[in-house]
Amino acid sequence: MVIESVKLVYPLLITLLSPFLIIVLGKNQNARESVSFGAAALTALIVLSCAPTVLSGQILHYELFYILPGVTVSFALDGLGFIFAFVAPFLWIFATSYNIGYMRSLKEHAQTRYYACFAIAIFGAVGVAMAANVFTLYLFYEVISVFTYPLVFHHQDEEGYTGGRKYLVYLMGTSKLFLLPAMVLTYVLAGTLEFPLGDTLHGIFPAEAIAAHPNLVRLTYVLFIAGLAKAALMPFHNWLPSAMVAPTPVSALLHAVAVVKAGVYSVSRIILSGFGQEPMANLGLSLPTAYLAAFTIVMASFIALTKDDIKARLAYSTVSQLSYVIIGVALVAPAAIQGGLMHIGHHAFSKITLFFGAGAIYVASHLKSIAKMNGLGRRMPWTFGAFGVASLSMIGMPPVCGFVSKWYLVNGAIDQGQLVLLIALLLSTALNAGYFVPIFYRAFFLQPEEGTDLSQYHEAPLSMVVPLVFTSVVSVVLGFYPWLFQGFIVKFGNF
Repeated sequence: MVIESVKLVYPLLITLLSPFLIIVLGKNQNARESVSFGAAALTALIVLSCAPTVLSGQILHYELFYILPGVTVSFALDGLGFIFAFVAPFLWIFATSYNIGYMRSLKEHAQTRYYACFAIAIFGAVGVAMAANVFTLYLFYEVISVFTYPLVFHHQDEEGYTGGRKYLVYLMGTSKLFLLPAMVLTYVLAGTLEFPLGDTLHGIFPAEAIAAHPNLVRLTYVLFIAGLAKAALMPFHNWLPSAMVAPTPVSALLHAVAVVKAGVYSVSRIILSGFGQEPMANLGLSLPTAYLAAFTIVMASFIALTKDDIKARLAYSTVSQLSYVIIGVALVAPAAIQGGLMHIGHHAFSKITLFFGAGAIYVASHLKSIAKMNGLGRRMPWTFGAFGVASLSMIGMPPVCGFVSKWYLVNGAIDQGQLVLLIALLLSTALNAGYFVPIFYRAFFLQPEEGTDLSQYHEAPLSMVVPLVFTSVVSVVLGFYPWLFQGFIVKFGNF
């Protein structure tokens, strides 16, 4: 049942107005950052207030602008949209606290611009989460790209501008070359861009259009996947490691909250609501997508093993972990879909912990090289302890939430008789352990290099440590209570 509700506009209004307030109050640090806290908390609470409606099986909808028949700026909130729409502003609360400790400790420049762009990125993420059609999704997808660009080149040095250019060329280039044509082809073939709310079986395209133009529908699908480069599927992944020139809180935003989650969320929405489970299987689109995701998972994990810079290792870990979501939805098996969609939320809390940890290590010690972190865990036990918990989630160890995602994905691969995908998932678990365990082991069990004095190091400011400990605890809670996200997924598609 679809219910018309103007309530969907409120989170967008709050996240849209907050950057203007941040700019106006720019000279008053405390007031400026209070706006971020207030906007994040209020947005998360409004979205959370929609939970009972969504869990009852109803879908909230609101049309803002009518442009053409089948082309509107409209918003909808179902089970899938709820997860992303809630997680993004909720994590913004903790990112703001972390930002204060990081930006002030390092005396970073252009902090007002930084906080304003951060807020607009959340506005884009919430808009993507609640997009009721391809056109609305495209608009907000581009908002994220444009306003995270200043965050990537924040340091305004040669390395920052180079990384920023690659970031913008990849994301804006693919969206213009592939995503925009895909949207046009969808409208020509289907006569509408509206997602069929509540239907994950049939998708946008009428059966007659699929029967008459199967290859054109396949081409449209390929263009969508290529155009959604934020999902970091190989070979459109290289922007992500290059964007690590940004401050660490921005890396957390890119990898856990807004950017890459907008990518995998959009791919999930296009596969399940745009094309539907039956056309995906009948047109032979399901398995090639799953195999591409499996290739990305394994190759990115191997590359991560070679990286000594902690942010670079985490970046390639993200490239790998994102494809768990895609492999799940592409398999179009109930267990796999549940595992993939749960991983949107599970990965968000675990990966933001890891990047928060990397930033705290840098603020406290100015170290980026993993090889130089021997014994550092004994000086920063809270940071490395939380980092270890989040690492267990990435590996897929119980009782942390990453285990739940992988359990469902493995069961989905078995249900579909996909031995290759099963091997890829199990191999990736071993590779995840291969590049995460040494960090924890070095920090707690190896002695510092000769001549290294660790007594000068201590935990980062509390405004940084508290958020990363909290998000690591949430990762454990979600491991014990997976239904906190799973309930919304089941209502989304009766998987």
